[in-house]
Amino acid sequence: MAYRNFMMTTAAVLAGFAGTAFADDTATVAFLMPDQASTRYEQHDFPGFKTEMAKLCAGCSVIYQNANADASLQQQQFNSVIAQGAKVIVLDPVDSSAAAGLVEIAQSQGVKVIAYDRPIPAKPADFYVSFDNEGIGYAIAKSLVDHMKATGVAEGSGLLQINGSPTDAAAGLIRDGIHRGLKDSGYKTLAEYDTPEWAPPKAQEWAAGQITRFGADIKGVVAANDGTGGGAIAAFKAAGVKPVPPVTGNDATIAALQLIISGDQYNTISKPSEIVAAAAAKVAFQLIKGETPEAKNKLYDTPSELFVPAVVTAENIKAEIFDKGIQTAAEVCTGEYAEGCKKLGIQ
Repeated sequence: MAYRNFMMTTAAVLAGFAGTAFADDTATVAFLMPDQASTRYEQHDFPGFKTEMAKLCAGCSVIYQNANADASLQQQQFNSVIAQGAKVIVLDPVDSSAAAGLVEIAQSQGVKVIAYDRPIPAKPADFYVSFDNEGIGYAIAKSLVDHMKATGVAEGSGLLQINGSPTDAAAGLIRDGIHRGLKDSGYKTLAEYDTPEWAPPKAQEWAAGQITRFGADIKGVVAANDGTGGGAIAAFKAAGVKPVPPVTGNDATIAALQLIISGDQYNTISKPSEIVAAAAAKVAFQLIKGETPEAKNKLYDTPSELFVPAVVTAENIKAEIFDKGIQTAAEVCTGEYAEGCKKLGIQ
């Protein structure tokens, strides 16, 4: 015990010397997330990051902030954590373009920045950790196209495309992937929409207008995430459309899994946020120690690690979600969804 107390005292004395082994044990790391429209940040990303940081550096302090889709608020939070002594900032930007200035400010003060989930194209961060967003867009679109062809939807039929926020570079990558997945599919895009702040009500409002405009010509919807997909589904239901045409998603939220079980949503993407959160924690700890993290990819001149997610439909939802312990039947198979779970063998 006396030896441990001596070491802790020595660490405190040397805390100001960057690069020492002792400074690693008391560093401050910030985890700044973009919005509360998705529940993933509080339920999965931050808990996953905090747990992994605790394993790697029990004495490190972790600051968590959520900007609630406000770029100005995120800038204030960013400046605040620097003032609080953060050595590494994990940043999922509200506005990918504006975030370039934040990276420049941090790096000028010797603070490392890990771009998280959403890239920062205009100014390379020190590292980027994410799922492959363009790959996600391609996968959900290709999955939908294959399904439509398998169910006999005629070539030349129309689709709607609902993208994410226009200020989110990751949404742009997903959009590009969707375009690639729809190219040469034989189906035409009737209309396309960039959803401000990824807000489901805005996606629903836009989809309602397209239902009025195109009616039964809409044979499918490629939505960039579960929130926008859920908004589209709500619009079809409100318009009395039965059955709802196949709709894609991304994130495997509980609500989306329930919609897949009920047959209202066709697919989603399983990308357990804890995976990228843990990877970001490992990179943060390496940067704290003055090490160079291994980059398996490179995007926008930023060393990167991009994980490959899985497409989930009713056919594989049991194997991908429940058998792997990502969600439990107790969480998902509630009320009206119990019977659907039973039919899919989910218990």
